[in-house]
Amino acid sequence: MNGKFHRLTAAGVAGALLAAAAACGSGTGANGPIVVGSVNTLSGAVTFPEASRAARAVFDRVNAQGGVNGRRIEYVAGDDKGDPATAAQTARDLAQNRRAVALAGGASLLDCQVNGPFYQQTGIVSVQGTGVDPGCFNSPNISPVNTGPFLGTTLSLYHASEKLGMDRLCAFFAIIGGTADAYRDGAARWSKITGKRLLIDDRSLSASTTDFTPYLLRARDAGCQGVFFNGTEPMAVGWVRAAQAQKITGIRWLFLTSTYTDQAARAFGPAGRDVVALSEFEPYSDEDSAAAKDWRALMTERNVPLTSFAQGGYLAATHLVTVLKGIRGDVTRDAVTKAFKGLRPLPSPMTGTPFGFGGGDAHATNLAGKFVRPGNGSWTVLTPDWVRLPDA
Repeated sequence: MNGKFHRLTAAGVAGALLAAAAACGSGTGANGPIVVGSVNTLSGAVTFPEASRAARAVFDRVNAQGGVNGRRIEYVAGDDKGDPATAAQTARDLAQNRRAVALAGGASLLDCQVNGPFYQQTGIVSVQGTGVDPGCFNSPNISPVNTGPFLGTTLSLYHASEKLGMDRLCAFFAIIGGTADAYRDGAARWSKITGKRLLIDDRSLSASTTDFTPYLLRARDAGCQGVFFNGTEPMAVGWVRAAQAQKITGIRWLFLTSTYTDQAARAFGPAGRDVVALSEFEPYSDEDSAAAKDWRALMTERNVPLTSFAQGGYLAATHLVTVLKGIRGDVTRDAVTKAFKGLRPLPSPMTGTPFGFGGGDAHATNLAGKFVRPGNGSWTVLTPDWVRLPDA
């Protein structure tokens, strides 16, 4: 998403703000259902269905146990189809027509960037299950439960330099929409923490790049010990296969959580021995993890795929339920927003730092992760303890 579209979107919503304001403090009555919504990319080229399915599983369980103070949660997961106009329309439907008191468990390519100003103007909060675009981490009314790709960049580089002892680190960034500055800031934050600089900092790739050989040869010739690449799952698989075709060895390939999937583990094959991927939550592939026991049991019971996205949806919904149960009096949008703005950090064994909201202008509170490596079609946890940024 580029800056020009973002400005147009913000201007386009202005006419709807007065109408939305009337719904800000409304609910569906003290005895009616508590409406919670989310904006998701459920159809299109790239989809994130697990997050909202996991959130729904949490809400369904709460309803089966009597709801929130006797009130049922009605969860409405909208599909933005990866389209900005549809994302804006979906958010308006949830806030104005459905009169949602909050949003939770969403996972979208562009929801935050398109709708962040609208959420602020209408006084509704969003607990993102998976924050993807920069707007998710730069809004007073949005707080993702995940680390995200930009802090994930910082954390991955920090792990490589400070935990794995790599002095010659390189990074290649595939820039999608308006993410260039956010990735630049992620690398700059690592430099500020460690006092180190990237040997190569290349932001010339795009989502359509398929020939990775020139970048790989550049990394090899420069003597990179580790290479960070932010590409999506299929791009990361293509990257490793291209390195294998060029017989490039001795370099660690550092990937974000988007690569941490069962499909990628199988696709990497033997070449996966050089891969290190970030897990933003307690690694989902660790079947013996006590921290993820409740999540795993609920997802299995509800037939939700076990993925990192499902972890985000589960956590977002769980945190919202905690807040809803703490509200005294009618659960309205105003009451929910006030509760989040005054929220004390909520710890979870599934994250290395507590979830936060509060009254700040931006929220990015998941500053930790664990790291995993593929092998034999599955993943092995490399760091049993959380790796945290120094200011976490």
